[in-house]
Amino acid sequence: MKVEKLEAEVLGGYPRSERVRKMLRRVEEKAEASSIDALRSTREETLFLLGVQAGAGLTAIVDPMLDWHDPLRPFVEAWRNTAVDGLIRWFDNNFFYRVPVFIDEPDAKRFVLAPRVREYRHIVPNNLRLKVVVPGPVTFAKLSRNLTGKSVEELAADIASILEREVALAVEAGASVIQVDEPYMADVEASKDDAVLAAELVSRVLSPARGKSATRLAIEYNVPSGEVYERLLDTRVDYIVLDVVDSPGRAMELLKSRGVGGHGLGLGVIQARNIYPDKHSVVVKLVEEAVNVSEAKSVLLTTSAWLDLIPLPHAISKTNILGYIFSRIANAEG
Repeated sequence: MKVEKLEAEVLGGYPRSERVRKMLRRVEEKAEASSIDALRSTREETLFLLGVQAGAGLTAIVDPMLDWHDPLRPFVEAWRNTAVDGLIRWFDNNFFYRVPVFIDEPDAKRFVLAPRVREYRHIVPNNLRLKVVVPGPVTFAKLSRNLTGKSVEELAADIASILEREVALAVEAGASVIQVDEPYMADVEASKDDAVLAAELVSRVLSPARGKSATRLAIEYNVPSGEVYERLLDTRVDYIVLDVVDSPGRAMELLKSRGVGGHGLGLGVIQARNIYPDKHSVVVKLVEEAVNVSEAKSVLLTTSAWLDLIPLPHAISKTNILGYIFSRIANAEG
């Protein structure tokens, strides 16, 4: 295996510790603590997790997003003409999200990412690359209740317009890496038309980062179909990230038949949906096979999903395993 560039980062957010969960419950359900106490607890744990990632030797550190209840709600709550409804399972995970409701065309009251980036940039050293994650506009629209009278495609385009501004402000604030998550693209119901729309809208969302920050399109929880993946290759993005541990055979067949279309290859090789330690030899074999069949020149090692699906001690362990395997492969390549 020979690549020109090798990077490593956690795909997305972290779980809350028992301490933070109890604090938030005391604030939200029992009114026994102040929001200042909750803010202090999440801030302390966020700083700790930024340090865990830096200590693991990763090439970028991701916002742990401990204060987010799910990947969509912070944006819904920051927009006009939106609300949240009941809980529904997040794809096939033991995790639930509140369904966004769009009553009319969404309009931003405030922006979510830039204030977070500015806060972290005051804390973390300048040499550390900071990553933020944006929900994909097609996934966002597909998982929402649309009462606007517009089509799902039109709603997704409206969402993309706001997220494009989110990215512009985040880059201006100092975000080094911008990732858009489109897990719906791996759903069995995703069509080639959905993928065409996603490629167009993700490219638009990431356009303010082009030439300024690194970009990724992440597709979690499953391997997309060949016709969907082929159309996603039209996305203007540095890396396309695939989960290659849940269905490695399908992932390798997809990479062998479709390649990477000139993109960098993001490999979700650390299993983020169970607590068992990942074996170095198994991960290296997956990486070597993926690189060989795809002929990728740039490779990003990452987790198969966000780490918020497992308890915090195991999420920290997975972070360190990722850093260790990245270091071993990098040294072997070097």
